[in-house]
Amino acid sequence: MIYSAKENRYQTMEYRRCGKSGLMLPVMSLGLWHNFGGESSFENAREIILGSFDLGITHFDLANNYGPPAGSAEETFGRILSKDLKAYRDEILVTTKAGYGMWEGPYGDGGSRKYLVSSLDQSLKRMKLDYVDIFYHHRPDPETPLEETMEALALLVQQGKALYIGLSNYSNELLKEASVILKDLGVRCLIHQHNYSMLNQQNASLKPVLKEEGIGSIAFCPLAQGLLTNKYIHGIPKDSRAAGKSIFLGPEAITENVIQKIVKLNEIAETRNQNLAQMALTWALQTGELTSVILGASKLSQIQDNLGALKRLTLSEKELQTIDTILLS
Repeated sequence: MIYSAKENRYQTMEYRRCGKSGLMLPVMSLGLWHNFGGESSFENAREIILGSFDLGITHFDLANNYGPPAGSAEETFGRILSKDLKAYRDEILVTTKAGYGMWEGPYGDGGSRKYLVSSLDQSLKRMKLDYVDIFYHHRPDPETPLEETMEALALLVQQGKALYIGLSNYSNELLKEASVILKDLGVRCLIHQHNYSMLNQQNASLKPVLKEEGIGSIAFCPLAQGLLTNKYIHGIPKDSRAAGKSIFLGPEAITENVIQKIVKLNEIAETRNQNLAQMALTWALQTGELTSVILGASKLSQIQDNLGALKRLTLSEKELQTIDTILLS
């Protein structure tokens, strides 16, 4: 079930070169962190994935532990890929990660060669793939020598199980060190993935290293898990993530000060004929000097709405200054 003619698919999307490489990424990618696991509707997941692809989103971001339960998001994606998108595999970028706890015992977590090789083998089986386009180390492991982790990543490229290597949640110092090690091993770090949004700018310090090393960048949570939408302007809706059982976003994060900022930011978005989410995505891509942002969604209409940002992907200096004033208040 493909939703539109192939020749129209790429006309709605902008693509950017990923660092100093030959690879182009859509400026908006689809993340399968939530809503694609075994506890979610398969048909809804299928509609989001196929609909996103037909909107020009060619990059699908996963991890070994995405679900719940862990591994089930990769299984869902594998079913859809093999049934609906097999003929389009060469038009699609599939990325996955390992680094957080995945299975019991001493070999299911961290950054050891044992864990990373085993994890990618499992991911490939779940997704019914011979290779992934990008394999990330999901987080630094202070208990494993950095050289061992980078050697394992380089090995996976040499074995043909991954075309490119990415790193996620690394500090600027550690990213620089890891990049140098990888280059010595004959493999470049293609991309770094980190949390970045109007409400979380702590990773802005990565930009000099990314530029110096020629590494692309992609942000997760560019909408701060829904905070940077119209959803929370009047408080916490009963059907929102913050009102549920999420361990990543609770009511304590939505203070009166945060709501006041959201209201003021929304007013700026309205003057641009955008909604808050569209402006927040524009802001992240521009100020973060990002290759792409990862979109999360519980329904296809949210992706369609987010892509409205493509109509106006630049903020003026005056708008940026006004936004900074609001965020610092």
